[in-house]
Amino acid sequence: MGLAGCGERAPRPAGAVLSETKASPEAVAEAVLAALADGDREALQRLALTEEEFTRAVWPELPSSRPERNLTVDYVWGDLNQKSRGFLQTLLNEHGGQRYRLVSVDFDGGVTEYETFRVHRDSRVTVEDAAGERRDVRLFGSVLEADGRYKLLSYVID
Repeated sequence: MGLAGCGERAPRPAGAVLSETKASPEAVAEAVLAALADGDREALQRLALTEEEFTRAVWPELPSSRPERNLTVDYVWGDLNQKSRGFLQTLLNEHGGQRYRLVSVDFDGGVTEYETFRVHRDSRVTVEDAAGERRDVRLFGSVLEADGRYKLLSYVID
């Protein structure tokens, strides 16, 4: 198509672009729980997609990237990133400093297939607190899977 001629990079498979991926959704959740326990906002941010990862690997395959939708990657990324940072702040306020043990990760929204990645939607994390009480918590939104590796799409919880 004409994208390469317009100065835009051709999309690369998601797995070739993503950094700091994990081996499973549970490993993603464990990393989130560890960063939350430490109140480490920067570590939490590194667990989610970056602008470059979104732009190069995810955006080209999303329905919203089609020209007839009249949306730009900058607009969509800006909206997603702003919402994700807001949810992250709420997450830190509610769970920062808490030490939880991971019990399970489930995705109530199912899986959406794309050409080079899958999105596991509507995550639900079951944890056990220090008193041994189990509960479901919403720690992040969707998880992206590419080449058998996992990374948070965002902290947005719908």
